[in-house]
Amino acid sequence: MVDLAQLLESVSKLRQRRTAPLVLELDLTEGLVDEPPSDPLGQILAMRRPRLPEIVDGIRRGAADPRVKALIAKVGGRPISLARVQELRAAVAVFRAAGKPTLAWSESFGDFGPGSVPYYLACAFDEIALQPSGTVGLTGVTVTNTFLKDALEKAGVEYEAGARHEYKSAINTFTKSGYTEPEKEAAGRIVDSVSEQLVDGIAEGRDLTPETVRTLVDGGPYMAGEAEQHSLIDRQAYRDEVYSDFLSRFRVPSSDGTGDPHLQYVSRYNRVATLAGRVPTVRRSDYVAVISGNGPIMAGRSRRGPGGSTMGAETVAAAFRAARQDPHLRAVVFRVDSPGGSYSASDTIWREVALTRESGIPVVVSMGDVAASGGYFVALGAEAIVSQPGTLTGSIGVYMAKPVITELLGKVGVNVDSVQAGEHARMFATNQPFSESEWERVNALLDHIYADFTAKVSDARGMTVEDVHEVARGRVWTGRDARERGLVDELGGVETAAKLARSRAGLSDRAPLQHFPRLGALERFLPAESSEDRHAAVSASRLRLDSWGALASVSARLGLPAAGPLTMPGTWEIR
Repeated sequence: MVDLAQLLESVSKLRQRRTAPLVLELDLTEGLVDEPPSDPLGQILAMRRPRLPEIVDGIRRGAADPRVKALIAKVGGRPISLARVQELRAAVAVFRAAGKPTLAWSESFGDFGPGSVPYYLACAFDEIALQPSGTVGLTGVTVTNTFLKDALEKAGVEYEAGARHEYKSAINTFTKSGYTEPEKEAAGRIVDSVSEQLVDGIAEGRDLTPETVRTLVDGGPYMAGEAEQHSLIDRQAYRDEVYSDFLSRFRVPSSDGTGDPHLQYVSRYNRVATLAGRVPTVRRSDYVAVISGNGPIMAGRSRRGPGGSTMGAETVAAAFRAARQDPHLRAVVFRVDSPGGSYSASDTIWREVALTRESGIPVVVSMGDVAASGGYFVALGAEAIVSQPGTLTGSIGVYMAKPVITELLGKVGVNVDSVQAGEHARMFATNQPFSESEWERVNALLDHIYADFTAKVSDARGMTVEDVHEVARGRVWTGRDARERGLVDELGGVETAAKLARSRAGLSDRAPLQHFPRLGALERFLPAESSEDRHAAVSASRLRLDSWGALASVSARLGLPAAGPLTMPGTWEIR
């Protein structure tokens, strides 16, 4: 039998949810993903992690929604890269500009570890609350590399390497005992640029001078009480205290007593609002497509495995080919988040991007955390490049290397013999060094790739080859420095790139932005009709590392970057 009182209570609660003031909630404990995986298993595994575009869109939507009154965010947990944090900060700034309160709280900004970047994010909010047991890990910025040359020599392994030019230092991990002067200079400028961005953002958010912030950075980390004394936070409080106080500000009178505000995750709010705003039409509307390229660039299909995603040239190229056939697709935002990789694979993607632009479909690149070396190469076919100030980009250069393990094999009693036809048949063998004539071919390849890379930069950016060489030579730049040197057009995120793409396509500001290709669950299992079918633009599920060709298996075992010769140096994480 139906309990009438309980039913009426449920209806009342539902009505209250639909009419009560809405406070948006953002939980960044599990970090963020940029785009959803294309394979069903990957989608399931990523379900609990919010998507950056969805969060940014939801915050901006909430800024214009009169029912939405405020935003509260939990900051901390999995690290979020600087570029993604800057995209979030821009969205929060829009929300605050609408006159709506924002509050960030954390259990700890770096729990016995660095916390400069999450604290920098929190400073975009009106208020910051910290659990009494937490810390503010404001400790500055550092770039560290490990050098294995001496250890490898003891083991009997020697690397032969060539690079174009002095800043292309990815192989230095294996060939040097420490930073070279050019490498230290480039890394130092990146550290300075990132530090300047963090200091400026914190100073503005906390109403402090940059000089004060730099002094505080030198004295960190801080316990909660110390952080409050230095005006780094507004209050010490546990979650229950933070939420109780914040939500009470938006309680309104109602017929049945008091009307408590309704709390809703930003991602859920955005999905519901998006679905509610869709009006079925017979004719599909024109739209801007987002084509994603994530991870090291390799030949073949994009793949996902334990080591992360790869940008497969065939998958991304197929997406652009299919895009050119869609009559409703009017512009493309090409989201690039890659340290580079294979030269030929990068060139394949560059060609399809250029063909799409030449067909009359504007292509605007939106750079993610990293878009360097091959990741910058693929962007050169676009009309415009947008990056965050903290994006790592450039690294216009190339290198080639192979390990020589003859001494190591001798130490363990392994002998290698062979029969060959052709002077260079064993050129890539690891039990012998390059001969003089083989080095001639290696240098010819390096010169050719560098000349092609810089020529494409010159053509795309309207610079002389000489000017390109000055900012190239393998050097990595932050997005802010890259813009000052003509390598990037605008600073911003996906929303900035989408606005630029809409403008160039003659679309209204409300033209939808859609991930491409969009396939249903069943469609993902259907084979592609041809290489120009949108089904061909779906990622494969396994990870394959083959961008070093004949050296693939050896490079994987001995630590070479698996992506290939157009790879930026080092492993970069700014926290």
